[in-house]
Amino acid sequence: MTPERTPHDLLSEIRASLSEARTSIARTVNTTLVNTYWQVGKYIVEYEQRGEARAEYAKGLIDFLAKHLTKEFGGGFTATNLKYMRLFYKRFLIRHSLRDELTWTHYRTLHKVQNDDALAYYISECASENWSVRQL
Repeated sequence: MTPERTPHDLLSEIRASLSEARTSIARTVNTTLVNTYWQVGKYIVEYEQRGEARAEYAKGLIDFLAKHLTKEFGGGFTATNLKYMRLFYKRFLIRHSLRDELTWTHYRTLHKVQNDDALAYYISECASENWSVRQL
């Protein structure tokens, strides 16, 4: 004979299911945002370069985009954030090298790490040890 489930058992099962769903949704949203910000950075760099190997940084372009994107999409598209998106793309030219476990804030924080070996270490540790941005 199997023991009967109590209402507390049922509550625990429902809580676990809801927690799992929340985690999955957050991971999906995060991955989508990181990939979108990478794409925005790519668009900016490609526009600036116009087919050339290098480009002059165009402050006017970033300010123009910030003004219009902030008006339409909100505060996440300030000139500062757009500069980070641009630098993010330039630092991670291969989108598939991005880790789903890291948030945009992780990547913004990691931007400060200049040494490629150190960067690879911190990315690996953040992903495998589930470091928060504060731990990073």
